[in-house]
Amino acid sequence: MAETDDTRYPSPRDLKALIEAERTGLPFVHWRDGAGAQHILMLGSDRGQLKIGRRESCDIALTWDPEVSRLHALLEPVGDQWTLIDEGLSRNGSFVNRDRIHGRHRLNNRDQMCFGGTHVVFRSPNSERGSQSTARAAGAPSGILLTERKRKVLIELCRPIAEKTSPTPATNPVIAAKLYITVDTVKAVLRELFDQFGLSKLPQNEKRTALVAIALDSGLLKPHDF
Repeated sequence: MAETDDTRYPSPRDLKALIEAERTGLPFVHWRDGAGAQHILMLGSDRGQLKIGRRESCDIALTWDPEVSRLHALLEPVGDQWTLIDEGLSRNGSFVNRDRIHGRHRLNNRDQMCFGGTHVVFRSPNSERGSQSTARAAGAPSGILLTERKRKVLIELCRPIAEKTSPTPATNPVIAAKLYITVDTVKAVLRELFDQFGLSKLPQNEKRTALVAIALDSGLLKPHDF
């Protein structure tokens, strides 16, 4: 079964791609193929009905998944909303947030669709105007002021990725050992950083990688910091 966004730790490159997709303000879907590579499909106003299935000709072609029917389901725009349709097209059914759908189902931001063993996540950034999204969090970090302690914790969090020694950020115990502080102090500082960068509402497994991606891609931290 393909790994989902909830179980796979996203890489900085993957998260950067999601941030850039959110910045457009357009709805989009993203999923991972059989090799674990991330795919993003923008759902602009010029798109009509989209086919989901195992056929290579499908708009969302899940060719590696034997549990997906050749034509499994449809995505259709209705006004400014998107609807998932499965009217008996598939043999194994279509699911949204683990509930099997019958007929039509209107999608909401971050709904997780499941076809066979593959998960496809629907994102609609503009539907959360009142909340901090990943895109807004990444908008202008250069104006954010950091205390010396926050800066040191951020540097150590980013160090494995900046120095290309690991594809994931440093753990709390590693940061604590480097800076000669307690793990609880690291956790407290990171919580403040997540709040400061508008990342608190992200899923837990995305916060650390999102913070690293923003700090490195924006130039907030420079090569000489490592």
